Order: sequence, then C-alpha cells, then structure tokens
Amino acid sequence: METKTPTRAERTEPTVHLPPRESATPPRKSYAWIVWLLILGGLGYAGYRYYPIWQKQQPNNAAAGAGKKGKMAPAIPVVAAKARTGNIGVYITGLGAVTPISTVTVKSRVDGQLMTVYFQEGQLVKKGDLIAEIDPRPYQVQLEIAEGQLARDQAQLADAKVNLDRYEALWKEKVIPKQQLDTQRASVGQFDGTIAADKATIDNAKLQLVYAHITAPITGMVGLRLVDPGNIVHATDSNGLLVITQIQPISVIFTIAEDQLPVVIKKMKTGKLKVEAYDHDMKTKIATGVLTTLDNQIDQTTGTLRLRATFDNEDNALFPNQFVNARLLVEQKTGVTLVPTAAVQRNSQSTYVYVVGDDSTVSVHPVTLGTTEGNDSEITSGLASGDTVVMTGVDKLQEGTKVSAHIDGDKTDKAGKAGDKAGAAGDKAGKAKDGKSSKGK
Repeated sequence: METKTPTRAERTEPTVHLPPRESATPPRKSYAWIVWLLILGGLGYAGYRYYPIWQKQQPNNAAAGAGKKGKMAPAIPVVAAKARTGNIGVYITGLGAVTPISTVTVKSRVDGQLMTVYFQEGQLVKKGDLIAEIDPRPYQVQLEIAEGQLARDQAQLADAKVNLDRYEALWKEKVIPKQQLDTQRASVGQFDGTIAADKATIDNAKLQLVYAHITAPITGMVGLRLVDPGNIVHATDSNGLLVITQIQPISVIFTIAEDQLPVVIKKMKTGKLKVEAYDHDMKTKIATGVLTTLDNQIDQTTGTLRLRATFDNEDNALFPNQFVNARLLVEQKTGVTLVPTAAVQRNSQSTYVYVVGDDSTVSVHPVTLGTTEGNDSEITSGLASGDTVVMTGVDKLQEGTKVSAHIDGDKTDKAGKAGDKAGAAGDKAGKAKDGKSSKGK
C-alpha cells in the first residue's frame, strides 16, 4: 500500500497570532459639526430675510385663489339696500336730568291746629286751590276784638271833636286859656292815631284768617303728605305740610362740552333749537322740547356747560329727577346720500362698502363718512344715490364674489331674478344635451 505524501499546500502550518500593529500616524479630528452649524445658520438667515416677503404675498395669493373659487362657487345670498337721497340731522348729545321749573314746600304762616286737608297725595292742583285749613277761630276772635276797639275809639274821637269845637268857641270869647284848647286838639289827634292802629289790627286779624286757609301757590302735583290733620303746626316749623312740584311744563338740565358751545350760540341766534329727550338706553324718545337758556359759566372741573330745555309734558312722560339723554339738533342736512349704517365696513386702513353690480358681483368701494344718525349714515364721497350696497352676509364676500342680493324692503330682487334665469338656461341646455345623446343611441 502506497503512502501518499502531502503536498506543500496541504501541509498545515500552525497559526501565529500577532499583536495589532499601531498606526504610525495619529487620527484626524472631525470638523463635520462645524459645517452643519454653518449650513443651519445660513438657512435661518435666509428664512429671516425672505419670510416677511412671503407672508405679504400670501393674502394676494389667497385672494386670487378665493376669487377663482368664487367664480366657480354658487351665488352667496345677502341682504342689500339702495343708497338714497334724504335728510339727516346733526345732534349734540348730553347727559341730563328732569328738573322742575318750580318746586314749593307749603308751610303754615300761622300757628294753630291743622283741621282739614283738601287734597289727595299725587293730585294735580291748580294755583289758588284750597288745600288745607288751620283752625280759624282764634283769629276770628282777634278780629272781633279789634273791631270792638275801633268802635270804641271812634266814639271817643267823636266826643273829642265835639269838645274841640266848644273849646274853640270859648277861646274866641276869652273864657278858657289857650293851653286848654291846644290840649283838646292833641286829644283829637291821639284818637285819630288810635283809630288808624285799630284799623291795622283789624287788617292783620283778617290776614291771619286768610293765612288759616292755605291755598296752592303754583299749579303742580302734590307729593306725600308731611303732616296729618289734628297736629299743631307753627309758622316756624322747618318741615312743611306738603310739597308741590310743577310738571307742566317741565325742564331738562343737561351738559355739553365747552368745545360745542360756539356752534350752539351761533344757532340760537337764528331761532329756537329742538331738543329730544331719550331714555337711558337711547332707544325710546320720551318727549320733544326747545332749548330755553344757557348757564352763565363753564364748570372748570369738567369743562362742560349746563343748558336748560323746556318740554310741555302734557302726557306726564317726564318725571322730576328722571335721568335722560338730551339730543340737541344744531343742523339739518338736506339732499345728502344716505345708506344703512350696517352697510358700512371698516378695517385698519379705510372705510368701505360692498356694492352689487349689474352682473350680481360685488366690488369694494372706499367711502368717506359724514354724519351718522340712528340707522342711517351720510356718505360724502365714494357712493352715488341708487347704488346697491350689502348690509348682511359680508363676512363671506371678496372682490368679484357672485351674490344673490335681496333688497331690504322689496319683494322682488333683480340679482335674484338674474340668478334664476341663469339657472333655468343651464337646465334647458342640460336637457337638450341629454336629448341628443338619447337620439344617438
């Protein structure tokens, strides 16, 4: 048997593990993080520079996209109104209070017992009406005493005059001395003075009787009774018997700013100015009156001036001390262009309205506002009478948006009719196309 000798390649040599050989050159430091930091910084700077420009372009792009979309979208229903030519007033508004022209606290002018009251609380009394009575009997007695004294003194005067005539005759005959005659003449004069005093006492007693019957000093409304019948009242009492307040006519005192005073003075020279009184919510007009007078000085602490307006108040709508808003009409503008206040839109740059064109699309018209009064606003420029402006539904509108406008107060609507006609034409075209397709089949 032959023995095979292994070849050189088949010989197995023992594996020798050598230690790792160290690199002759040291490793390089990594600068990749510096590169990335520079790249991020450049991107941040580019974003800082170009972001405002991109942000400004977004509204225009959005508006353009919305305009294209609006042309394709169906008409938006809105409520519109037509600008018209009319009149509008220029008012000055001030806070005020209803102030009676006259308020009287009725007091007794004599002492005595309150016997009767001839009024009811809240009653409207007229000037001169009997409203209360103080016990007149003591003053009637005083009158009778004074009249008795007058009669006695008149009799003594008559006797003194007769004696004077006798003394004058005796003096002529040189029977009595001159002194006795002069004394008698003085007695006659004293009785004349006594009679004059008696007459004054009688007049005073009669006056006390008049004061015992208390009458209304003014025409007005009686307030709550302050003293009940049976009580003793005095002329020196601090509290009265009742309070009467004049309510027809009545006044309103209100204030305006001192800067508005020149206009008011100028208009007062041309005639009476109308004043309207409104409630505290400025929603309900209570009464209409005229401006009566101005105060004589400006309040330096507030910079305002007080004015008084007078109202007839025949329906008693105004009540004393009632809070009101006074509106003073200083000018009446005529023949101006008016639109509903709800149609006027505002932004940070301008005031504008949406105008509906003949093709039922809206366009933005910048306008200049004049006087605003209630629900109407004056347009001094930017709009003509007869133009149709949108009142409600403006939040969905853009330049060129298609709308279906309902004119406020009108039963028909041209824009709505145009939309209906366009819809009907579209339906006819669709039916005709369907008919041709069926015939081809």
